[in-house]
Amino acid sequence: MKAILNRLIHHETLSKAEARQMIINIAEGQYNNSQVASFLTVYMMRSIRLEELEGFREALLELCIAIDLSAFETIDLCGTGGDEKDTFNISTLAAFVTAGAGIKVAKHGNYGVSSSCGSSNVLEALGIKFTHEEDFLKRCVDQAGICILHAPLFHPALKNVGAIRKELAVKTFFNMLGPLVNPAFPNYQLTGVFNLELARLYQYLFQNTDKKFTVLYALEGYDEISLTGPTKAFSSSNERVLTPQDFGVAVLKAEDIAGGHNVASSAEIFMRVLQNKGTEAQQNVVCANAGMAIATAKDLSPKAGFDIAKEALVSGAAFQSFNRLQKLCQA
Repeated sequence: MKAILNRLIHHETLSKAEARQMIINIAEGQYNNSQVASFLTVYMMRSIRLEELEGFREALLELCIAIDLSAFETIDLCGTGGDEKDTFNISTLAAFVTAGAGIKVAKHGNYGVSSSCGSSNVLEALGIKFTHEEDFLKRCVDQAGICILHAPLFHPALKNVGAIRKELAVKTFFNMLGPLVNPAFPNYQLTGVFNLELARLYQYLFQNTDKKFTVLYALEGYDEISLTGPTKAFSSSNERVLTPQDFGVAVLKAEDIAGGHNVASSAEIFMRVLQNKGTEAQQNVVCANAGMAIATAKDLSPKAGFDIAKEALVSGAAFQSFNRLQKLCQA
């Protein structure tokens, strides 16, 4: 590790093979916590290179506990986190709205590291059980339209890294990797990232797969559509700028989409929005993100996707999807 750190400190980069091997070495416990922490923080002091991201991703997919959901055509809605905006759990809510619209969802997520409440924090507080039991997860997708893939259960080789990330409490390159290593290998992907450079790297990586995807970066710094301004959207076929007008809604202020201060208040916001009792701003931002997921899977316009998402939320179909998942977890 000393030789690698010295190279990185001198602004050298790793090859794809070296990056892959570093993750494998970390997983095997070859380095102490201080060395791992130093390695993680390098990538928030300089940009990650495509070869490095590819190598890290390849290693994590090799080491993960894969789950076979090939009987369903699934989509993942997963952001990198790390945008330091502390919004409410928009992408997680959007996942249930997407499921309510009839599209099967394999939601990859984790506890919050740099935010106060990640998707796993709020779902766990609401009684959702985390497991890697394949039959149960298939039953969830079949009956509720969605299953939750809690990242640590599928990436056990990185158990020790979780503690280091928690102590650091800042975004690391594992934020960059989260949406790239869904163990169900979904057919479709809607992913938000925390900067424009990373969005372009994601676009390149996804273009080398057979996945239909949309990568989002809101130009005000959000890793999702915020409706506070324009959002860059990258897909396999085009690159465009989305505005609130594309969804037929008004521009929002940052405070309109602020999150809770802790898990309890975040869960309260989550349930209020899911039961169609949220503010118009909260509804619109969730439906814009769900709408883009629906548009990605069905090859629709953003507005058409938004309208389907709004119907799923207002009709109660999204809440019904959550309710079914919750009951399956309590059975």
